[in-house]
Amino acid sequence: MNPVVRVQPPKTVTPLNGYVGFETIPHQIEKKLLKRGFQFNIICVGQTGLGKTTLINTIFAAHLIESKGRLSPQDPVRQTTEINVVSHIVEENNVRLRLNIVDTPGYGDKVNNDRCWDPIIKYIKDQHSGYLRKELTAQRERYIQDTRIHCCLFFVQPSGHGLKQMDIVVLKRLSEVVNVVPVIAKSDCLTLEERAAFKQRIKDEFAFHNIKMFPFDNDEHDEEERALNTQIKNIIPFAVVGSEKSMLVDGKPVRSRLNKWGVINVENENHCEFVYLRNFLTQTHLQDLIESTSQIHYEAFRAKQLLALKENSTAASNRTMNSPPMDQYRPNSRQALQNGYA
Repeated sequence: MNPVVRVQPPKTVTPLNGYVGFETIPHQIEKKLLKRGFQFNIICVGQTGLGKTTLINTIFAAHLIESKGRLSPQDPVRQTTEINVVSHIVEENNVRLRLNIVDTPGYGDKVNNDRCWDPIIKYIKDQHSGYLRKELTAQRERYIQDTRIHCCLFFVQPSGHGLKQMDIVVLKRLSEVVNVVPVIAKSDCLTLEERAAFKQRIKDEFAFHNIKMFPFDNDEHDEEERALNTQIKNIIPFAVVGSEKSMLVDGKPVRSRLNKWGVINVENENHCEFVYLRNFLTQTHLQDLIESTSQIHYEAFRAKQLLALKENSTAASNRTMNSPPMDQYRPNSRQALQNGYA
């Protein structure tokens, strides 16, 4: 019988009498991570014509996805008809990011929209399933390529009347399997008063239907992180405007939209909340989105799949144990000769 080994946790910090060098551990980890690179997977969900592609290109300041919008009034209407994955490697100050962008067909476009969200949910679950299969193989890859969806940008139509019943159903289903970040697309369609009332109406519907949005509450967060998350929750849903075109404003080129009332500066906090969304996705919560996917959504999926596998294995074992022996079904030699089995 193996002896029980009890390890007493240290009660105080032991002072050192000289320099050891383990303070460089963060630098060692940073060097390894920079060499390996980072990966971020984002999916866009919403009705057709809300500018999903344009907003993604605006956030990452690059032409990553070809827009399906019309370039001129004479062009035919184009739209995404199937789930499309686009991969890019972007680099900023020696930090390399592998970016997977999943563009989905606009739901609610057909006459019969019954369960039109199923392909999106199935795609997200398939990524969990594929990662789980690679994780359970006898000889795993050293670095398993992570295709799990880390963030879902859910585009809300700027109607000003609240969420549609279909939006509520889709949001409830999505929030169970992925981190959902709602955005009010093309918010320049609303006045500032209309926008504030619309945002509050959406928040009330989230609370009424118990729809959990990212970021989540966590006991491990410190005071600074809690304060930042509270600030983000007060802003959500982000009222945004996207544009890939640049115009000169006060002598400086800025991404903007021109209409009859003037120029909408995408990066002006007084015009829209695009800057808050971009900082949230890239500067403050990108790693948190990745960890929440792994620790919350994937763990829930993994536990469910392994429990189901264990139950099926137990049921099959019980059926084998409770089944009569094969000799019971084998006739004796005389009977076999009479019945023609021999």
